Amino acid sequence: MAKESFNAEERAAMKERAREAKRNATAAEDLKDVLGKIAEMADEDRTLAEQVHATVLAAAPNLTAKTWYGMPAYAKDGKIICFFQAALKFKSRYATFGFSDQAALDDGLIWPTSYALTTWSDDVERQVSTLVARAVS
Repeated sequence: MAKESFNAEERAAMKERAREAKRNATAAEDLKDVLGKIAEMADEDRTLAEQVHATVLAAAPNLTAKTWYGMPAYAKDGKIICFFQAALKFKSRYATFGFSDQAALDDGLIWPTSYALTTWSDDVERQVSTLVARAVS
């Protein structure tokens, strides 16, 4: 029997992305979708996602919230800049906060594009806020 290329969670995310790409939603509808995805998360993921959501929009009010592969994401001029991925989304041991190649984070020859989130603190909030502000600069 041939090994499947994608697991069930990955296939579901791709289906969500296809639905998102076809959708012609308003910013208000996109925000409602993001808040709905956050509300569906397990407690730990939801708490982190709520903090990320508030911090991203405070650091870069020009970003718009929308879903991306079924995850909360934030876009500038329609292009995803950053996103939150719940730990349970792909059965990972930690949630992640990541950046697309549209983010202005280039720093030399190597730089991180994704960060593990295990808890929220004032220091984490400052770091996320700083990264987001830099990513949209």
